[in-house]
This record gives sequence, structure tokens and C-alpha cells, in this order.
Amino acid sequence: MIREFERNRLPFTELCRGDFGRKQIFTNVKEISKDNIIKVLGDSIATHWSNRAEIRYLDRYYRGDQPILYMVKKVRPEINNKIVENHALEIVRFMNAQKFGEAIQYINRTKDENITKMVDSLNDLMSALDKYAHDIELGEWQSICGTAYRFIWIDNSKEYSFDLETLNPMNTFVVYSTGNGKKPLMSVQLVKSEKGKNQYQCYTNKEYFLIEGSKVIEEKPNGMFRIPIVEFPNNSRRLSDIEIVSTMLDAINSVQSNRLNGIEQFVQAFMKFVNCEIDEDDFLKMCELGAIAIKGHQGVTADVDLISQQLDQEQTQVSKDDLYKNILIIEGMPSREQNTGGDTGQAVYLRNGWDFAEQRAELIEPIIIRSEKRFLDIVFYILKTKNKDIKLDIKDIDVKITRNKTDNMLVKSQALLNYLSAGLNPKIAIASCEAFGDPEKVYMQSKDYLDAKYKTVNMLKEEVQSQSEMNGGDNNVI
Repeated sequence: MIREFERNRLPFTELCRGDFGRKQIFTNVKEISKDNIIKVLGDSIATHWSNRAEIRYLDRYYRGDQPILYMVKKVRPEINNKIVENHALEIVRFMNAQKFGEAIQYINRTKDENITKMVDSLNDLMSALDKYAHDIELGEWQSICGTAYRFIWIDNSKEYSFDLETLNPMNTFVVYSTGNGKKPLMSVQLVKSEKGKNQYQCYTNKEYFLIEGSKVIEEKPNGMFRIPIVEFPNNSRRLSDIEIVSTMLDAINSVQSNRLNGIEQFVQAFMKFVNCEIDEDDFLKMCELGAIAIKGHQGVTADVDLISQQLDQEQTQVSKDDLYKNILIIEGMPSREQNTGGDTGQAVYLRNGWDFAEQRAELIEPIIIRSEKRFLDIVFYILKTKNKDIKLDIKDIDVKITRNKTDNMLVKSQALLNYLSAGLNPKIAIASCEAFGDPEKVYMQSKDYLDAKYKTVNMLKEEVQSQSEMNGGDNNVI
């Protein structure tokens, strides 16, 4: 049940008062312990509640609860159409597809084939844990409210002893240090006790605290020695993709609603009686018959007419199209213009803004990869301590975000052939051409064929050496 004060009656600008983006929470303390955690939590919670109110608004806006639904019309209030064109949902879905349209994959950045096998196993593990589904949920929160959180916890019932969860940003935040590279010092998750009281689950690198009211009611060591909640901000300012165009989205709803009001008011126009008298019974009879006979006063012309002024629909559409076009430009989204003939596929790609959308997505990649590496640091520690087969370090891998792997397939295939013809390592060529969602798996399954077709210098030396031995011990090699 939605409480009345939670409805999005006001524009977002009145809620945030011009302070856009979620506020990052900092503390001046060097280390959080039992002695200072209550104070740090108390100092942080006010900022979180401000963020929480904005996150709730943006989430409800995304789901269709937008201010136009509460529009009050003073003139002819009986004609009050309230139309929501939910372009917020369109924006979030597009942005999420740009970031997580394909599953994130990990590739080996070294020459060690053993590491290649472990990286391939790591990708299989993430597939088994449904990480791709978690990534999509994470990307949705990122786009809606500007930030998202992933929780990694030890679960010995799982084959690899851990599991993942995407947390609701309304109930989660991370406290960062003002110094030391702004590293995370504590994660906080708001939960409800069995009696319905607010509790805060707090993790530092060393300890876990459960706080209720202003007291620590549980304390124990953090065996992972890492904060298990990782923040994935949408950008450095934690701006939502919705809030940056919220005023224009509200304007589009207003234009569309008023257009329908204009049409309905034209159809239901008032009747005007000039120099003639008519009572209610005669008026109702006129409405039923569809015609009326009137008699004016002597020497005075009588007339009956409709009071109406039709809205200029063409100019209204121009205004609406301009708003929508500017939303696409600000968001870095492609337009929906039709091909006028004679254009090549690449020309349409450039003209409609797909190239710009790709460049905007590339700007977000490093921020996602930075958070992804923090997540992997926790995963690698768990795998190592549980004596599993996967023993990797962050320096061993690269994070690969693939988009549109089937787009321009001919160009990508030609690029792959050019890389291979130039003598690049096949692993690098497969990863660079962006034609495959899982380049590490493609390389592993194609390795025998690649080795047969593209021989390395060592392979050629071995062949020459073998041929030399067969020819009587001539040791001339390349």
C-alpha cells in the first residue's frame, strides 16, 4: 500500500532543490571500530535519508508515477486527461542494454595458458551463479537512481562457497574515507528485526556489527577481511539517467495531456445563445433532436453557436518533437529517423546517433570496470581460502564489456582477419574485434585450430629442429 506522502505529486526539482545526483557519504575517521561506529553511523544516516527520498521518487517515476497524474485543472475541471508517456522507462531500458546487453566476460591478459584455463572456469562459474541476471538488475538501479550495490556473501551450500545479490539502494549505502584515496571504510544495510524495528548491518574490513537504536547488539570478526558490499555508481556524480531530463519528461506529459483536453473541449464545446431565450427543457429536447427553432426579438437578430477554438495540433506536435529530440541528445540516445533512401548502413549509423551512443557508453565502462575489480577481489579471496581450482589475481585478467556483437559482423570479421594476417596473437585478435560475447571461451575452444593455422615462432623452431635431426643433425634453425 502506497502512503499518500510517497506519491510523486511534485516535480523532482522541488524535491532535490537543484542538488542533483546522489550524495556520496564520507567520514574523517581513519578506521571504524566499536568505539566510533555509532557516531559515524549517526553522521552518515542523514545524508542517506536524503538520498533515499530521491531514490524512492525516481524509482516510482520510472514505474509510471509521474506528476501529471495529479494535475489539477481549474477551467472546465471535468475535462482533465492525465497522460503519462513513460519515456523514463525507455531511457532506463536503453541505457541498461548499452551497459549490460551482453554478459560481462573476463579475459586473460598474460601469456600463461594455465591462467587462461582458470579464467575460462571463472566465466563458467559466473554463468552458473546467474551473474548476468544480477548485472541487468544492477544496471537498472544504476540508471534509475544513479547508483547500485552488489552483496557477496559466503554460502558453503554452493559449490564455490559464495553467492551474489543486488541490493535495494534505498536500504544500502557505503561510507568512504575523506583521505587515503577515498577508499570504502564501511557498508551499511537497513533491515527489519522480527519485532519490526530498524536495524543496521555494518561491515568494515575487520568486523561485522549489528546496530539497533544507538547500541551495538552483535559484534563478530569479518572473515573475508573485505567489505562485502560493492557500490556500482552510474557516473562520478551519481546522476540518474532520469533526473537529468525530468523537466522535459514532465513537459511532454503536459503537452500530450493538454492536446487531448483540447480535442475533448472542442467536441464538448459550450453552446452560445444570442438574443434568444431557452429554458432547460427546451435545451434538453434540442440535444435529443439535434436541431432547434428559435425566435428573436423584433428588430434583433437571434443566433445559436458553439463556443470553441481548436488547438493547433501541427504546432503542438512540433513542440513535442523538439522536446523529445533534445532528450535524446542529452541522453546520448539514437533517434528514430527513417531512411530516406540512398544511405549506407554506416551512414544511417552515424546520422541517427548510434556512434555517439557508443561513445557515451564507452565513457561509463571504466567506472563499471573499477567496481567490477573490487567485486573480483572479494571473489578471488574466497576462492583461494576455500582451496578451489581457481587461483587468480586482479593483475591476471581484464574485464570485457561487449556490446552489439552481431552488429556490423562483416566489418568485425574483416578486422579479425586483418589482425591475424598482421601477426597479432590470436587471443588478442579475438578479444579486440568485438565479435564474440565470450572471447576467452572462443579462444579456448579454437586453440587447436588456431595453432594449426597460425604457428608461433617456437612451433616453427621445433619443426626446423625436428627436420634437422631427420636430415642428419644439421642444427641450422631460423
